[in-house]
Amino acid sequence: MTQMMGAGIDPGGAEPVWLRKYPADVNWRKTISPAPLTSLMDHAVKTFADRPAVDFLGKILTFGEIGRMVGQAAKGLQQIGVKPGDRVGLFLPNTPYSIVYYYAALTIGATIVNFNPLYALREIEHQVNDSGTRVMVTLDLAVVYDKVHELLGKTCLERIIVCPMAGVLPFPKNLLFPLVKGKEIGKVEKSARIVQHKALMQNDGRYAPVQIDPETAVAVLQYTGGTTGLPKGAMLTHANLHANARQLEAWFPDARPGQERTMVVLPLFHVFAMTVCMNYSVLAGACMIMLPRFELDQVLETLAKKKPSLFPGVPTMYTAIAHHPKIRAFDLSSINYCLSGGAPLPLEVKQTFEKLTGCTLVEGYGLTETSPVTHCNPFNGISKEGSIGLPMPGTTIEIVDLEDGETVLPQGSRGEICIRGPQVMAGYWNKPEETAKTMAGGRLHTGDVGYLDEDGYAFIVDRIKDLIIAGGYNVYPRMVEEAVYLHDLVEECTVIGIPDEYRGQTVKAFVKLKAGAHLTAAELTAFLKERLSPIEMPKQIEFRDALPKTLIGKLSKKELVQEEKEKYEARRKAAG
Repeated sequence: MTQMMGAGIDPGGAEPVWLRKYPADVNWRKTISPAPLTSLMDHAVKTFADRPAVDFLGKILTFGEIGRMVGQAAKGLQQIGVKPGDRVGLFLPNTPYSIVYYYAALTIGATIVNFNPLYALREIEHQVNDSGTRVMVTLDLAVVYDKVHELLGKTCLERIIVCPMAGVLPFPKNLLFPLVKGKEIGKVEKSARIVQHKALMQNDGRYAPVQIDPETAVAVLQYTGGTTGLPKGAMLTHANLHANARQLEAWFPDARPGQERTMVVLPLFHVFAMTVCMNYSVLAGACMIMLPRFELDQVLETLAKKKPSLFPGVPTMYTAIAHHPKIRAFDLSSINYCLSGGAPLPLEVKQTFEKLTGCTLVEGYGLTETSPVTHCNPFNGISKEGSIGLPMPGTTIEIVDLEDGETVLPQGSRGEICIRGPQVMAGYWNKPEETAKTMAGGRLHTGDVGYLDEDGYAFIVDRIKDLIIAGGYNVYPRMVEEAVYLHDLVEECTVIGIPDEYRGQTVKAFVKLKAGAHLTAAELTAFLKERLSPIEMPKQIEFRDALPKTLIGKLSKKELVQEEKEKYEARRKAAG
C-alpha cells in the first residue's frame, strides 16, 4: 500500500493555492510508501558504512559501527525481556547512546518514550506511569542516574540500563573523565534491576527479527509540553516518522547523500531534533556533529572547526550567535541550510544571521503531533518574511472557523490552522476524548490562529490559548512582539496578557535589551505608538536581564503568566 501525498485537499478538486509558488524542484504530490523507521538506519549502514555518522566531542563513529552497536543493543534488549510494544525510555542528553538505543528498541518492535532529563521528579514519575515505561536508558552521571533510580519501586519502571559517559569520549578524555569528573559519576547500585551497558552489549548482534506494521506500530510516545494540564503522549507511528524524514529529504533537493554534516545541539529527546537532526541525517547519510548542550562559545568554535552544512536550531540560538561580540572571528561559511523552528523567527535575527554566514535561514513550523514538520519556507524559492512557509509534500492546511471548528474559511481569512498529512499522529496515548477533540473532522486542530496569503504561504497570528482579550477586543501577542522587535536595541521579547480589573486583561511586554543598550519604557512606548493600535499597546513594560526559556531555547510564557497571576492575587488579598 502507498500513501498518496496530497489526498483529501479540496472537495471541489481545485488546485491547492500553495502550488502557485511551490518550489519547482520539490514535488508536493510525492508518493511515499509506508515503511518502518528502522529502514532508514538499515539503508545508511549498507550505503554509507565507512562514512562518519557521529562526531561527539571528537569521538567519531561510522555508520557501520553505529549499525553494529544497534544490532548488539537490540539483542541485549531482547535478552533482558523487552518485547514488541514494550515502552523503553531514553533519559539521556545528546550522546551516541541516544541514537543506538533509539534504533535498537525500534528494531525489535518496542516503543521509545523520550524523557527530558531536566524535568522535575514528579513530572518524570507521571510520564513513566502514564506511558508504562518498563526499561529506562540513562548515563552513569549522578545528575540523571539519581533521578531515574528514585523511580524504581515507586513506579512501573523495572530496570535501568546505565551507560558510562567515558565510553563515548575520545582518547584521552575517556581515561581522564573518571579522574577529573569522578564526583559527577553516580553511585550505581549493583542489583538485577540495574543493567550495565557493557554487559548488555556482549553478544553477536543477531537479534530475533520482528515484523513491524509501520502504519499501526507506535514508534515513539512523544510527550507534549504540558502547558495546559498534564503532558499527553502523542502516538507517532513508524509511518508518521518515516514520512516526515522523507518529506524533509524532498525539501532539501540539493543535499548530497553521504556528504552533509549536521550540527546537532538541539536535544534529541525533543521532537524537532529527533526528526530534523537525527532521522533526516540518518536518511541522508549525514555526519551528526553532536554536542551535549548549547553553550555559545563551544557551539561557535565547533561550527568554525567542524564545518557543518546543516544547522537546525531555534530563534534564540541564532539570536545568541548573531549578537556574539566576536562573531566575525568565526568562519561560518560552511553552513548551507539553517532551519528555524520552535518559535517565531524575528526578521532582524534572520537578516543579521544571513549577513554573517551567507546561508539562507528559513522559518519552519510543526507540532509534536505532526512528527513534527508541516511547513517550511523554501530554500530554492521565495522565503516570505513572517511566514511559516508552504506545506511539506502531501501536507494539506485548512483554516477553520474559530467558532464552530468545522467551516473551512476562504483564503485570507483568520481562523484555526488545521493539518492533514501522513506525518499526523495516530492519537494521544490512552486519551480517546482528547484525541477526538484534537482530530475532529479528520483533521489535526493545531490551536494556532493563522491565515493563507494569495500564494498559499501560511502566517501564524498567535496561539489560541495565548490570545489576550482586552475590553472585548482580541489582541495577538505575536503581533505586539513583532512590533517590539523592530526596535534596534531589543534582543528578546515576550508579551502576555495580565489580569486587569477594568479590561479583564491588558497587555504586558517583557523585554531583554542587547548587551550594553539603554532604553526606557517611555522611549519604547513612543517608538510603538506608530506601529500598534491603542488596544495593542503594552500598558506595562518590564526590562529583564534574561527571559524564561524552555530547554530547547524557546521563549516561554507560562512562568511569566504564573508570576503575574500571583502578583495580582497578592494585591487583591492585600486590598481585602
